Formats: sequence, C-alpha cells, structure tokens
Amino acid sequence: MAGGVNRKISAASARAHTRRAKQNSSLKLPPGIFSKILLVLLVGILAWAYQVIRPPPPKVCGSPGGPPITAPRIKLRDGRHLAYKEHGVSKDMAKFKIIVVHGFGSCRHNPAVANHLSPEIVKELGVYIVSFDRPGYGESDPHPKRMLKSFALDIEELADQLGLGSKFYVIAFSMGGEFTWSCLKYIPHRLAGVTLLAPVINYWWLGFPANLSNEAYHQQPTPDQWALRVAHYTPWLTYWWNTQKWFSGSTVIANNPDLFSQQDKEILAKLSTGKSYVEHVIQQGEYESFHRDMMVAFGFWEFNPMDLDNPFPNNEGSVHLWQGDEDRIVPVMLQRYITQRLPWIHYHELPGSGHLFPFIDGMSDRL
Repeated sequence: MAGGVNRKISAASARAHTRRAKQNSSLKLPPGIFSKILLVLLVGILAWAYQVIRPPPPKVCGSPGGPPITAPRIKLRDGRHLAYKEHGVSKDMAKFKIIVVHGFGSCRHNPAVANHLSPEIVKELGVYIVSFDRPGYGESDPHPKRMLKSFALDIEELADQLGLGSKFYVIAFSMGGEFTWSCLKYIPHRLAGVTLLAPVINYWWLGFPANLSNEAYHQQPTPDQWALRVAHYTPWLTYWWNTQKWFSGSTVIANNPDLFSQQDKEILAKLSTGKSYVEHVIQQGEYESFHRDMMVAFGFWEFNPMDLDNPFPNNEGSVHLWQGDEDRIVPVMLQRYITQRLPWIHYHELPGSGHLFPFIDGMSDRL
C-alpha cells in the first residue's frame, strides 16, 4: 500500500517537473535578444525622424525639373549664380549707383525703393539701381553654406561684375537690412553709403541688456518666439518646425495679418493690386529661402554689430537707419538702443509707421 502511494506521488511529481521543464525551455530566448530588439527599434525611429526633419532638395533654376531661367545672372567665384534686375538711368550716366537688398519673402522684382521712385527724382539725381535675388530666392542659386560674410562678398562681386566702380551705395529692407550689417563689417572700404530700413534684429546679439532683449523678444507672438528659439538653438529642426502640423510655426511665413499695423494693412491693400511674385519668390523651395534666412539671421553671429567702427570717419559717406515706431515685427526699442551704442548712425524714427513704411507713397523719393 505504501509503495503504491509512493509510485503515484512520484508519477505526479514527474509530470509537474516535465511541465515546468517544457515551460522553461519554451521561454528561454537567445542571450542579448532584447538589446538587439531595442537597437532595431531605435534605428527605425531615428530613420523615421531623419526623413521627417530632412528638408526636400531645392528645385534649382535651370536644372532638370527646376524652374526656367528668365533673368540676367552673374556667375560667382564658387559657381553659384545671382539673378539681378536693373532700374533707373544707365550705369554710364549714373551719379549714384545703388544696390537694393530685398527683405524676407520678396525678390528682385519687388524690393523697397527701386520700384517706387518717381521718374523725376531718378532723372534729376542720376540714379541707377540694381536689385537682386538673395541666395535661394527667385532665380539665384541656393547657398547651403551661406554665412554673413558670404553675403557681403556676394554683393561685392555683384558690384564688380556689373562695373559699379570702387564704391557703391546699399539700401536694404527688413531681413535684407539685417544681413547688410555684414557689409559694414567685411567690405566697408567698398561702401559710399548705407541705408537700413527697419532691419530685423537678432535677439541674441551680445551687447543688449538682458532685460531689454527679453522684453522685446516676448513682445513677439508665441509661435514666433518658439520658431526663433528653434532657428537659434537647433537650426537643423527649422524646416520641420515650420512645416509640421502639431504646433504653429512662424507667423511671418504664414503672413499673419496680426503682425501688421493699421498703416501696414493699408499699404498691403494698395500693393495687392499689383503683380504678385509670391510663387516666384519660393519657386526653388522654402528651405533655402525662408528657413535658411531664419537660421542665418537668428543663429550665432561671428561678430557683434554694436562693436562696429564708423566706416566713414572722415564723413566721406554716412549710414542711415529708418524705423517705424509702430512696427510689430521689429521692436523699435532695440533699434533705439543700437543707434545709441553707434552714434555715427543717423537715426530716423517715423511716428505712426509700421514695418512697411518704405512703400508709403512718396517715401522712396524722401529716402
């Protein structure tokens, strides 16, 4: 009897042991498999993220599938092309030879001043103007390695290839005005005079009191604050941030009407009756135009504009800066501070004017 019980217990134990062995063997995985799975998942996520944040290649003018070339262009030393447009009297007759630099979202066809001068002023003063598409805009080749210095050298080479002489004038608006600080830094010996019209400001320039730059920065719409942070701290995310649908990107790119003063809106209403060049502006893609502008303008600068010396110590030329006191894009408080730091700049503040004051009727003649 006892032997039978022992045999039954032994059989039950054997069956339980067999089941446990089978379970253990079925759960046993090759060593390191979890690490390999995690690695594969990580690589997959990174590959997906790379595709999402990677901007599309530009559609370069004249390339297969790219927009056609319709403008006169010069070929720069590095092989890129700049498209340009001439206005006013011929170069041979000109007393004043001026290069006009367009702003954000514009091109050679609709720069400030060039298209709005009265024929009488052009003839009386003998004004020749050349406007050009900044790199990546219109029909000028993109410049993925664009820097502040390269912009100044582009202007210098444009002047040389067009035969503007040893010195020339520069008038620059908005974002183009911000980049034109590089001309005062790198090619001051080539300048006869400079006029900056509501030049955009980098809030991270050294020299601003922290409380002043912070106050001006937080006057911007919240989406623009974030868009500028991204362009400054993580420029490689600029394309993704301004094209994704989860958060609002730059309201400037979106052309938000809240950015404009009442005067600006009246000016826009008048300008809207003319020919639109919006599609032409970004025909090579937004990344090498809008987004590259943001990365360079709001990135880390290799010099501080507020440390610049007077390029005309003997009064052989002058620098002027014009600013509307109701500009909602460029804070007037920062322009005031800059011109206090640089007393050699002739500062003109326009009461009641917004960002688009250069397009007011008669303003081009005054400038």
